[in-house]
Amino acid sequence: MYRTNERQMSLYDYLPPYHGQLAEQNRWVRLAHAIDWDAFEREYSGHFGRAGKVAIPARVAFGCLIVRAACGVSDRETVFLIRESPYLQYFLGFDTFTDDVPFSPRSMERFRARIPAAQVRRAVRLLRSFESGADGDAD
Repeated sequence: MYRTNERQMSLYDYLPPYHGQLAEQNRWVRLAHAIDWDAFEREYSGHFGRAGKVAIPARVAFGCLIVRAACGVSDRETVFLIRESPYLQYFLGFDTFTDDVPFSPRSMERFRARIPAAQVRRAVRLLRSFESGADGDAD
């Protein structure tokens, strides 16, 4: 037997599964805790001078590249995924969930120019270890 849905579901009818809290065992939460963001920030900041436009934070830049590589998607799709996911936004260090991300797909080309692909690959391997149930150590 099949019962039809009487009406179209409203956005306000939907209760998010995380009830305002993210699951600590989520792979993106675990990876966020495993990466030494302060060390990466010190390294990344060396690419910039003292004057000029304020750059996108290191965690956002590095995190975007990790998301892109782990998900195997384009720059444009990476931005869409981040805009839609509270877990990815947490991973990137956002304070709250937002529909506005502070970068565009074009920004990611600049991120790739400053962040070695080997660092991104190491982070993706660590993420994969969380997916398989193994615990990994950040390099």
